[in-house]
Amino acid sequence: MTKLGFIGLGIMGKPMAEHLIAAGNEVYLHSIPSIPDDLVKKGGIACECGRDVAQKADIIFIMVPDTPHVEAVLFSEDGVAAGLSAGKTVVDMSSISPLATKDFAKKIADLGCGYVDGPVSGGEVGAINATLSIMAGGNEAEFAKVKPFFELMGKNITLVGEAGDGQVAKVANQIIVALNIEAVGEALLFASKAGADPEKVRQALMGGFASSKILEIHGERMVKRTFNPGFRIELHQKDLNLALSNAKSMGLSLPNTATAQELFNACTANGGSQWDHSGMVKALELLANHKVAEDA
Repeated sequence: MTKLGFIGLGIMGKPMAEHLIAAGNEVYLHSIPSIPDDLVKKGGIACECGRDVAQKADIIFIMVPDTPHVEAVLFSEDGVAAGLSAGKTVVDMSSISPLATKDFAKKIADLGCGYVDGPVSGGEVGAINATLSIMAGGNEAEFAKVKPFFELMGKNITLVGEAGDGQVAKVANQIIVALNIEAVGEALLFASKAGADPEKVRQALMGGFASSKILEIHGERMVKRTFNPGFRIELHQKDLNLALSNAKSMGLSLPNTATAQELFNACTANGGSQWDHSGMVKALELLANHKVAEDA
């Protein structure tokens, strides 16, 4: 039996680790500030630090918010790198900088270990239902080693290219998601201001070419005013910062991505950093002095 580690047991990481445990794997756990008790009750094994996880596990999964967090998990004094031995594999499923990922992969390779970046799309619902899309970067042998475990957490699993390329795909994903949220928000705002029932308009659009997961799930959130986070605005801001900063370094203009980021910034300025990213519609509503629907 392959021994697994999982570090980062938040909104996304907890259900992902739970699927690995439910499949009968031996899973070593670490998270800040604490390890969820129910994961331990279901068979997960608590560890004091990343080094402890790496010493005990053959494949170590990481799911934390941002680039500095991954760096700390890997290379702090009690981090994963301190507990690795040759032949083990690190799998970072966080959404972080592609350039930093390439650097992390090289440092782990220098220790005789494999590295796969496998950022995900699908949010909390996808994590809970094990239907995440996983965009992987790494060599084919390491990908083959970890793919059976990816299949316990997701459905659409693609090896995009070398280490870092999975992160490139995730940044592209986040650009598309942000712009679609903005488009759905504008459309429902238009419908509401014109006097139509935005929920019925949403239902009508679901049967046509405008249909999308964003319209289905986030459009419903906009109408029902349910902005409790499946994916927080502050995390999407982080991802768009990656898009815009990397685009700048490549001499690339992403004008609509920049607009979406400014709308997220407006939400944060109004206390919305913890809203679900469908809450972008609130920034559009402020500009229009009109709401898609009244708050409950």
